[in-house]
Amino acid sequence: MRRLASDLDAPGGFQFIVAEAPVRLVVTARTGGGGATLSVAAKVAPAAQKAPTAQFVSPAIAALATHVAAGGSTDAFWQERARQGTPLVEPGPPGMAVVTFVARGARRNVRLLGAPSGDHEWMDRLGESDTWFRSFLVPEDTRLSYKLAPDVPDLPGTPREQRMAILATAQADPLNPAPWPTLAPDPFNQESTLELPRAPAQPGLDDRGAPKGTLAEFRLRSARLGNARTITLYTPAGFDPADQRNVLLLVFDARAYLTKVPTPTILDNLIANRRLPPMIAAFISEVDPRTRAHELPGNPAFADFMAEQVLPLVGEKTGTRIPASRTILAGSSFGGLAAATIALRHPDRFGNAIALSGSFWWHPDDAPADAPEHVADLVARSPRKAVRFHLTAGMFEAGHTGTAGILDTSRHLRDVLRAKDYDVSYREYAGGHDYLVWRGALADALLALVPRL
Repeated sequence: MRRLASDLDAPGGFQFIVAEAPVRLVVTARTGGGGATLSVAAKVAPAAQKAPTAQFVSPAIAALATHVAAGGSTDAFWQERARQGTPLVEPGPPGMAVVTFVARGARRNVRLLGAPSGDHEWMDRLGESDTWFRSFLVPEDTRLSYKLAPDVPDLPGTPREQRMAILATAQADPLNPAPWPTLAPDPFNQESTLELPRAPAQPGLDDRGAPKGTLAEFRLRSARLGNARTITLYTPAGFDPADQRNVLLLVFDARAYLTKVPTPTILDNLIANRRLPPMIAAFISEVDPRTRAHELPGNPAFADFMAEQVLPLVGEKTGTRIPASRTILAGSSFGGLAAATIALRHPDRFGNAIALSGSFWWHPDDAPADAPEHVADLVARSPRKAVRFHLTAGMFEAGHTGTAGILDTSRHLRDVLRAKDYDVSYREYAGGHDYLVWRGALADALLALVPRL
């Protein structure tokens, strides 16, 4: 039995499903007087209750869906994918392409890390077949790295813990012809890459036999921070400490910017080609992930460590004293946030900041509700400092569910800096929060910023 309506004092309607025939409808008046008329306006037979027709962005997937619905196999499709590689790339509207990620054989689900939506997307199953897919319309200069995660376990725990379960199965796409890095112990330690034909060049990336600089490691302890870390120092080939053209670059997340982003090779090439002046680089290692998350976002003690300990160490080891106007802080994500906040705290030491996909959504726990973007608010409220900026963001780094993402907050900070008459350059890439993008963006940033020194 089911109550379909109650207390109607005006004409009204309701909808219901008949589980079994026959059905009896009863109208009951709770009080005396008045009357009621009940009529059935429309009946829809079960055979007419159809699911909506699937809409496929990819013509290839649409054709495969028709084939599978008619009882066909997916074997020919997968044989073609083995020959041509994945993901599928098809023409889209002007300036766009249709990119479809595919996976085969998962039983319960597949998730896509690095999707061009800026999220870890669920892939769709093609009917009852062995094929899973997800299509996106992307700019034709897109560059990204991604992983496939088949049969992600459904773990109890917090939303974050459940989200992290994706890492249990995330691995390179087995049919992608461009794994990264090329040499890896297994697919779980490897990503797959997609670089569309119009993706921008990444200057200085490949080893072309340029004279190589030297690398040296030093341990630096901080009593105030209560820890020690490795500082890796790069000096270019033919380095002359007395050369007035020398520039100092300090980069956070040393391991990533010595491997995923081959910064020494980039500097070797760009210096040899005279696209950059002689440049010293100091790579600042993180102690561990938890300490990194405490030190890089707006931490005055870490900012002072950079100014009072790292800079003197570099000067001592290289025999240089490079002015703030030729000193650059650079980093990505929290590292980009640190580059900006440290330069603003110590403009007399660091006159330039490069923020690649900087985490400008961040704010201290005690920030007022009307100032959720700490750096933009700091710039707006403070006198202009002698700091130049180069900011970048990925087009796939927009916010979700009403929150501001890296793309939104980077644009906002750019606008605030310009309003305060800062020297700022800005660039967006058709990519996400991705070292594959940042390895080109760092070179672009140096080439944009250094001529302004």
